[in-house]
Amino acid sequence: MSTGAIILIAFGLFLVGGCVSFVKQGLPKSVIALLAIGAFFSIVAGILKIG
Repeated sequence: MSTGAIILIAFGLFLVGGCVSFVKQGLPKSVIALLAIGAFFSIVAGILKIG
């Protein structure tokens, strides 16, 4: 597994943690949606970079 893939997946998981935190704080849904989209694309890019 390449370093780039590891970094992308770790960053995506970091953004998922931010989404969970923002939901608990009750922040606007638009901010949470942007974080979720970024997390999704980051994790998917990391997975695709593995293969």
